Amino acid sequence: MSEPLKVSWVFDVISPFAYLAFPRLAEFPPHVELEYVPVLLAALLDHFGQLGPAEIPSKRRFTYRFALWRARRLGLPMRFPPAHPFNPLPALRLVIAAGSDRRAAGTALDVIFRDGRDASEPAVIADLGRALGVADPQAALADPLIKQRLRDNTEWARQRGVFGVPTLLIGEELFWGHDAIDMALDYLKAPQSFEDAAMRAADTLPVGVARKR
Repeated sequence: MSEPLKVSWVFDVISPFAYLAFPRLAEFPPHVELEYVPVLLAALLDHFGQLGPAEIPSKRRFTYRFALWRARRLGLPMRFPPAHPFNPLPALRLVIAAGSDRRAAGTALDVIFRDGRDASEPAVIADLGRALGVADPQAALADPLIKQRLRDNTEWARQRGVFGVPTLLIGEELFWGHDAIDMALDYLKAPQSFEDAAMRAADTLPVGVARKR
């Protein structure tokens, strides 16, 4: 029997697009072993010198409206939390405390974007901890090992060029965004189709002009 193919799904619970992408992860074939990797998006944005969508007013409005429209098209219930962005650290740490598995990721995303609850509120975090089976949520939030695991996850993703969430990593290939799921599935079926002349040319396309910073 051949070894399963490990595919990493990098996500932050702050992302509505992680919520939109999550159900489609069930479409990956049985030989794929999905690894769920919670990271801190803000640290990735800082490293790569990017603004988040919520930091540009017109993009913020479009992003939230697009996410809601997309959820309706996909038939997913969606309600934004009372404020966004919010501090995702407590929820991320609870996901890690619960094992960083599919159930933990899905439960946290549902609480925030299906139920529209404020994950920065202590009562919500307490409820999430119970739902995840974390016996002592406050101890988990303060656990240095859990904090370090989140930092390590984020650094691991950064070293592999992950610049946003959600992102799938298949070998050295990155598939960013909820709308890249089909691309990733096609890559799994026929990776050679991503090695034709046009794709190789795109990899080495020269920079014509650089924006002054």
